[in-house]
Amino acid sequence: MQSKYILALILTLFLNSLSSQTLLLPEQVFDGTELHKAWVVAVDENRITYAGPLNGLKNVGSYTKKELKGMTLMPGIIEGHSHLLLHPYNETEWNDQVLVESHAERAIRGAVHAKKSLMAGVTSMRDLGSEGAGYTDVYLKKTIDDGIIPGPRTLMAGPAIVATGAYGPKGFHDGVKVPLGAVPVSGRDNAIKEVRTQLGHGANLIKIYADYRWGKGEPSQPTFLQEEITAMVEAATTAGRYVVAHASTPEGMRHAIMGGVETIEHGDGGTAEIFGLMKENGVALCPTLAAGDAIEQYKGWKKGAEPDPERVAKKKKSFQLALHSGVNIVFGGDVGVFAHGENYRELELMVAYGMEPIKALQSATSLNANILHFDELGMIQKGYLADIIAVQGNPVENISQMKYVRYVMKDGVVYKDN
Repeated sequence: MQSKYILALILTLFLNSLSSQTLLLPEQVFDGTELHKAWVVAVDENRITYAGPLNGLKNVGSYTKKELKGMTLMPGIIEGHSHLLLHPYNETEWNDQVLVESHAERAIRGAVHAKKSLMAGVTSMRDLGSEGAGYTDVYLKKTIDDGIIPGPRTLMAGPAIVATGAYGPKGFHDGVKVPLGAVPVSGRDNAIKEVRTQLGHGANLIKIYADYRWGKGEPSQPTFLQEEITAMVEAATTAGRYVVAHASTPEGMRHAIMGGVETIEHGDGGTAEIFGLMKENGVALCPTLAAGDAIEQYKGWKKGAEPDPERVAKKKKSFQLALHSGVNIVFGGDVGVFAHGENYRELELMVAYGMEPIKALQSATSLNANILHFDELGMIQKGYLADIIAVQGNPVENISQMKYVRYVMKDGVVYKDN
């Protein structure tokens, strides 16, 4: 009896090991750097074990085969600038999201947004600020990591850090106390303390505002002193973390670059000189093209039927300067300003504004994995984690095919197969 039990157990374990081995058979594979025809990809549990021609794989018969006819297999998309706790501003203005919606409501919305993102092929994301919801983003990350809700792997910034007086909501008299969309600080010591507080609460990185509007309707101006930015970066890097900066003015960008941030978010007013300084100092640009494009449409711009508004024209120019400079471009659309799950809009605009499709796809996979500290991700390569998606058609030929995600695997688990 005992020998029969042992034999049955061995057989069960053998069959389970077979069921965990999957062979994906697409039309072509984008491996994170280039496109390959007639490749297959093997997955065992949550790791890629082979990527290459079928005749190079041993024991083909031991795999469960998955045909992906007419599809391009590629690494899961890595979103570089998201706000899971925000939803489109044409649904609810930012002020009302901060002042009216409870943290509980925003957390529930965030759970819905996380699933939509995953179903759209976003298997990893960097979320840059809870926008007035404290550490709700950190708690949302925990529910994803614990398997309570489906969603991408995340790096969470917690509440952003702003200079005292330089953020909103604004417009209330001085006797009214309102929740702010970020945490205000002043002075080197106060800034260092807030960085350490946020890291202690579970923030994976720190986001600061290097410039912003001091008054309603005014243009952005630098906020922090150079010594304040430098101090925040030193406090974060000492703890093994890093800092990113919202910055759209040349001087704000310069302060952030010289302070040691790793990425500049937005960069609307970047000049050839500033982008050259970024390249020289190894600072990447996350241009967030889709956010401005969406906001102008909310204001009434009829895209395609009317000339580009000033904001869009300026963005195109700065993005093209950035491309010419050779600075690393991070894929990140500021999604939340527009609908979660429509992350592809940023890729479409990157290409429309002058980037080669394959470069845009590299940005959203292997480059983002490297710059944003997502280890063992962003490549279809032996030993990497099995975060894999398939899209209909060939996005290298037509970037808009990124709308049509048919297959999603995260950490070896299939979440979408249609």
